[in-house]
Amino acid sequence: MTVADVRKYSLTFLFSTTTAVVALGTVLGGHAQTTSSTTKDARIGALIEILGKTRTPSSAAISPDGTTVAWAVRTREGSQIHLTDVANPDPAKEKIVGTVSGATSCGSSEPKWSPDGKWLAFVSNCTANADKSGQDQVFVWSTKTGESKELTHLVGGIDSLAWSPDGRSIGFLFVENATRSAGALAAMKPWAGVIGEDGVEVQRVGVVDVASGSFSQVTPATLHVYEFGWSPDSKHLVFVAANPPGENNWWVAQLYTESIAGGQPTSILDTTKISGSLHGLQIAVPRWSPDGSRIAFIGGLMSDQGSTGGDIYLIPSIGGEPKNVTPGRAASVAFIGWLGPQAIGIAEHVAGSSHLTALDLSTGKDLPQVNTTFLETVGAGGLTMSVSVSNEHVLTLIRSSFEKAPEVWAGPLDAMKQITHLNDGMKPAWGKTENIEWTNDGFKVQGWLLYPANYDPAKKYPLLVSVHGGPSSAVTPRWPGVGYGGVPFSALGYFVFMPNPRGSYGQGEKFTQANIKDFGYGDLRDILAGMDVLEKRFPIDKDREGLTGWSYGGFMTMFGVTQTTRFKAAVAGAGISDWQSYYGENSIDQWMVPFFGKTVYDDAKVYAKSSAIEYIKNVKTPTLVVVGDRDGECPAPQSFEFWHALRAEGVKTQLVVYPNEGHAFRTPEHRRDVLERALNWFETEMPAK
Repeated sequence: MTVADVRKYSLTFLFSTTTAVVALGTVLGGHAQTTSSTTKDARIGALIEILGKTRTPSSAAISPDGTTVAWAVRTREGSQIHLTDVANPDPAKEKIVGTVSGATSCGSSEPKWSPDGKWLAFVSNCTANADKSGQDQVFVWSTKTGESKELTHLVGGIDSLAWSPDGRSIGFLFVENATRSAGALAAMKPWAGVIGEDGVEVQRVGVVDVASGSFSQVTPATLHVYEFGWSPDSKHLVFVAANPPGENNWWVAQLYTESIAGGQPTSILDTTKISGSLHGLQIAVPRWSPDGSRIAFIGGLMSDQGSTGGDIYLIPSIGGEPKNVTPGRAASVAFIGWLGPQAIGIAEHVAGSSHLTALDLSTGKDLPQVNTTFLETVGAGGLTMSVSVSNEHVLTLIRSSFEKAPEVWAGPLDAMKQITHLNDGMKPAWGKTENIEWTNDGFKVQGWLLYPANYDPAKKYPLLVSVHGGPSSAVTPRWPGVGYGGVPFSALGYFVFMPNPRGSYGQGEKFTQANIKDFGYGDLRDILAGMDVLEKRFPIDKDREGLTGWSYGGFMTMFGVTQTTRFKAAVAGAGISDWQSYYGENSIDQWMVPFFGKTVYDDAKVYAKSSAIEYIKNVKTPTLVVVGDRDGECPAPQSFEFWHALRAEGVKTQLVVYPNEGHAFRTPEHRRDVLERALNWFETEMPAK
C-alpha cells in the first residue's frame, strides 16, 4: 500500500462493522460507560484484582541533614505526604503533612525540602478556595510550627518544584490556564480552530517568593520549557526549551540561560549547529556546577522527554563547545547531580539494571566507593531514575522489582533500609526472573525472562514476547500495576520474554543508535535470536508463541507479524503501521528526523522500508489492535489502517478504541479493560492443548 492508498475511517463506518469495538460503550449522563471484555478465565479477574491492591509511592525526598524522608502515596481519598524518620522508620510514628483546608477527596504530592531543611514545599489541591477545587497550588510546611501555608493562587498546571539555593524562592514549570497535562503522553485536545496556532499551551518557569508569595513567570511566552535548574547564586536559570507547541519540539530544543531579574534568554547550545557526537541529538537534565562556571547535561538519542538516556556533557555556562566526559560508556545515563566541584552523581541504565555511581571529573573514572547496581527500577519521582540526596550523601529511592512491590528506601548507598511498608504481605503471582544474555550481529543483547507461575520443567509452556516502547528506552525489573504489560501473563502460565534489543538504553550510545534508519530489522533479528536461545534452554511450546507491545512495541508487533509467521497471536497497543502516513498524522513529527535521517518528504523510501502496511499480505497472525482516540504520539488512524488491512486480507482481527485517552491511558477502567482483553486474546488464540 502506498501513501495514496491511506484512508481515514470514520467512527460511523466502524460502528457498522462486527469486528471492531469502538468507544467501548455509549455516553450516558456525560460519562463514558465502559463495556468490559468477557472474561473467559476466572484467573484473569483474580489476577487484576491482586494488581489493583498495590500502593505505589509517587515521590520521595530526603531532608538536607539526612534524617527525614518525605514521601507521597495515593490513597482512596487522594494522595498524602508522610514524614518518616530514617533512623527509626516506624509507621506508627509517621507524620502526615496537611494543608488545614478541611478539604476532602484531594491530594498532596511532590515534596521538596528547602536547602536549610526548615521548610517542605509541595503541591496540593487541598485548598481553602472552593472555587478552585482540583486546582494545584504550591504550599510550604514549617518544621518549626507544623503548619502549612499556601503560597500560590494560580490557575493552570504546576510541576517540577525546585528551591533556589538561597532558599528564598521556589521555581516550577507552569502552564497558565492549562486544559491538559503538558507533554505528548496526555490526551490531545480535540482538533478545532487554527491548528498549531489556536489554544497552544506554553509551559514556562514560574517563580514564587517564599516570604511574600509574589509570583512571576520568568521565561518568555515564546519558549516552551521542559526542564530547568538553578544557578548556585540563585540569580539565573538554565533550561531546555523550544518554540511551541511543546509536545512536538523537545527533539529540537536548545539549552538556554536567563537572569531571574529579567532580560532575554541566551541560547548557549543548539545541537543542530555543532559537530561531533551530539550533533542533532537531544539534551536533558541540565545542572549548574557548584562554582557556576559549567553546566552538566545528558545528551543522546532519546525518544521521549522525561525518559532520558545518553552521555554526560559539560559546557561553559556562558556557552561554547560541549565536551563529552563519558565517551564510549557502556551505559545510558538517565539522571545526574553535582556532588562536589569535581564529582557528578549518576543514575544510569546498565544492561537492563539500574546503576548508581559518581564520576570523578579529574580522572574521568567512577568513584569506587560509590558504586551499586540494583536489579530493580529505582527513582524518587519526576524524571526517570531521579535520586534525592542529602548534604551528608544519604539518599532516598523508590525501589521496585519483579519480586518486590514498590517501597521507599533511604540511607547511605551501601546500607539502605526500607522506610515504608505499604505492600507488606504482597507476593508475586508470577514466576521467578532470569537475566538472559545473547549475541547477534556483533552486539551483546540482554533481556529479562519470567518463568511461568508454578513452573514444572517437565511440561511445555507458551511464550509471550513483550517489546518495550521507545525505541530509546529499556526494560528494568519492576512490579506491575493494573495496566498493559507482559508480567501478568507469567501468572497465567506463560514464559514472558522482555528483550532490550538494539535501540534500547543500557549499553551505550552506539547500541542505542544502532537502529537508526533500520526500524524493525536489526531489532527484530535481535529478538528472534533471543527466542532461539530460549527455545534451546527451556520447555517452550513453539506452536504457542505470541507477540505484543505498546508504542514502539506496538509498531514492532505490527511489523513483526509481517516478517515472520512464528507468532500465533499478537496484541498491538498504540502502534504504527505506516511511517509515511504517520509522519503527517502525529503531533510529534520532530522526533523522526534523528531516527530516519531525513523527513518523509526528502526520503520516503526509508519510511516505507519499515512500514508494516507495505508487507500486509504476509500476515497470518490473529491480531488484536488497541489505541486511545486522542493519542498524539501514535494516532488512532494508524491502528485503523492496520486493522482494516488485516480485515481485508481475511486475517482475524479486532480493533478497540478507548475514548478520551492519549498515549498513556489514565482511566482506571480502561487500563483494566485493555489488560483483560489482551489476556483473553492470547488465551483464546493460543489455547492449551
